[in-house]
Amino acid sequence: MIRVLLAEDMHMVRGALIALLNLEPDIEVVAEVSSGDKILPMARQHKPDVAVIDIDLPVLDGLSAAAKIRETMPSVRTLMLTSLGRPGTLRKALAARVDGFLLKDAPPGQLAGAIRDVAAGKRVVDSQLALAAWDRGECPLTDRELEVLRLAAAGSDAPEIAVALSLSTGTVRNYMTTIITKLNGRNRVDAIRIAEEAGWI
Repeated sequence: MIRVLLAEDMHMVRGALIALLNLEPDIEVVAEVSSGDKILPMARQHKPDVAVIDIDLPVLDGLSAAAKIRETMPSVRTLMLTSLGRPGTLRKALAARVDGFLLKDAPPGQLAGAIRDVAAGKRVVDSQLALAAWDRGECPLTDRELEVLRLAAAGSDAPEIAVALSLSTGTVRNYMTTIITKLNGRNRVDAIRIAEEAGWI
């Protein structure tokens, strides 16, 4: 029997997933939580084989919780669920060394199959998302350009970015022009969106 801990903040979705998984003859949901900070204590208490974790959880996000599990309970395998099929999200999940990554709109049978594969030590990644991440390629921005773009994404304007990075305002504007060009963005907002979707900032 594969013991599963399920972390999902939406009650109706969590209930549906539990009902679905409990229909499987070899899977048992032994614990459920609605926020990321409760995952590790429940994992310690119930010792699941697989933790199925929504990426977007309150208090502590799913990837941070998965990293804590890997650090303190490496025998527990982690399968991330997300409704956001962005290549950048997959990259972050793989960087956090999760064992599986599945979109929430995958067919119901695919979740049970993914849990079995992850429990068996395999790595499971949604194929369409993997292709999108592969197609997206490497980040074309330099470390300094990424710093500028992160500050811009946080709402800082050119003079504020200049002060924060000890640059002139003109240099910051030049950086932004280069960033927009490299990312094929229409403007600053578009460049931020492109970089966020790709997981570069």
